[in-house]
Amino acid sequence: AMSAALVGYSSSEEEQEQQEEGGSRGGSAQGAPGARWVRWGGELLELLVSRARTYVPSLAAMEEFHLSLSQCVVLRYHWIEPFVRSLRERLAAFHRFFCVADQVKVYTNQNKTRTFIGLEVSAGHFQLLELVSEVDAVLKEFDLPVFYKDPSFHISLAWCVGDLSGRLEGQCLRELQDIVDGFEESAFLLRIQWEQIRCKSGNKYFSFPLR
Repeated sequence: AMSAALVGYSSSEEEQEQQEEGGSRGGSAQGAPGARWVRWGGELLELLVSRARTYVPSLAAMEEFHLSLSQCVVLRYHWIEPFVRSLRERLAAFHRFFCVADQVKVYTNQNKTRTFIGLEVSAGHFQLLELVSEVDAVLKEFDLPVFYKDPSFHISLAWCVGDLSGRLEGQCLRELQDIVDGFEESAFLLRIQWEQIRCKSGNKYFSFPLR
């Protein structure tokens, strides 16, 4: 069996390594912002992580930025080609669009073994839901789990092991939001254009450019 990750990109080419477990590679539906975030990662991200580490010293900055569009799914090898073909057909009509991710939030994964600091989408939610709807339809064709019912679209910035959300919420969260709101170029950097969707299956990538 192989896993498939659906990844919406503008121009970022970095992919976070996925650990292999039980003969399949972990994957998820994700979207990644583009080249402007290289500079952003060197400035605003450094400010945010540095401040957050005064509350949780074990925080590590993400090596790449993504926005999840689905849960992890595992595909049988012979499903990959028809799965990708179905995705291509359903995504062909979508146009490029912008979203704004500027609200600092704290998240944990489902089993609360990791905590994340992320930027939640405040504009572009409707377009992302439309994408998820089409992806969900393909997942249903293969009897695979669809995305969460009311997803919080966000871009993860930093993470740590364990559930340390209590330390990061409240005063820390307010300080991080103040940094984002006060950053000179945040309005420009946090307005992100999505240009293509990519499907990751094992080590292979399949691109679906938006119109």
